[in-house]
Amino acid sequence: MLVNVSYDKPELKRKINMLVGEPFTLSERFKLNGIGSGKININSACLAIHNLLILDNNQNCCNIELRPKGILVGFRSLLESYALVIPYYKLVLYKGKSQEYSIYMDHYFLKIRADRDKTHKFIKKVMQQKVLACS
Repeated sequence: MLVNVSYDKPELKRKINMLVGEPFTLSERFKLNGIGSGKININSACLAIHNLLILDNNQNCCNIELRPKGILVGFRSLLESYALVIPYYKLVLYKGKSQEYSIYMDHYFLKIRADRDKTHKFIKKVMQQKVLACS
């Protein structure tokens, strides 16, 4: 589900929490050694996301946040913040070229460039959390 998260809307927050779970507590964040990725560059995206990204001339980048039952892929366009809410049971992750990962959910996709070791380690953490959540 692709949503605009720029404004505080309790109904939207409830819907997101229902799909991917409440945010981790502080102690859980320490146990996981962090739940957020750094800045990740976007190589390409589906038409819906691409149409949002081309509205400004900024570098196309995103970040990923872990949740108990899924992930949030966040990015900005103009002055708005958007999130692609992906429950683990709909998450499909491919490793393409040596520096690229593809994140799919239904008809949405993002291809991200993993040019740092931190990004590779974080994607590995996402896959481990997916295995834990789906078992």
